[in-house]
Amino acid sequence: MDLFSPNKGQLFDEVRQLWVTATPEEQVRQRVLNKMIHRLSFPKDLLVVEKELKTLPHLSVCPPPNRRLDILCYAKDIHPVHPLYPLLLIECKEQKLDEQAIEQLTGYNAYVQACFIAVASREEERFGYLDKDKMKYIFHPGLPSYKDLIRWVKP
Repeated sequence: MDLFSPNKGQLFDEVRQLWVTATPEEQVRQRVLNKMIHRLSFPKDLLVVEKELKTLPHLSVCPPPNRRLDILCYAKDIHPVHPLYPLLLIECKEQKLDEQAIEQLTGYNAYVQACFIAVASREEERFGYLDKDKMKYIFHPGLPSYKDLIRWVKP
């Protein structure tokens, strides 16, 4: 699928259903979204893109900072209170991944409380989860499928 517009400098965002400027970070974001939807079977209707943290419905108790997340995938019926709950939070970076990108992602997830997190750049993707025994995030290369994430959350 060709995401680039005949008008150079634009990309089509399938989730937001609009053309966006093809900045380096947006190119990473759209590549990841395309992979999630078309290769990893993430339901498009459960994805949100460039969403302000303060607009997330499950965060009404603890007001988050005035920031926007890159990609968030919800899942249905994985939380006892919320019918839709964050499954995977992804931060996209145009530059090489570093500790600062990981810190930004884990800082956002302190508010979002997604079951899993990931960070992506032009060169790589890292998928992570919180090891509750060690109280630290463990990262692996790549992104798992939606079905695998659901299987891990709801064994």
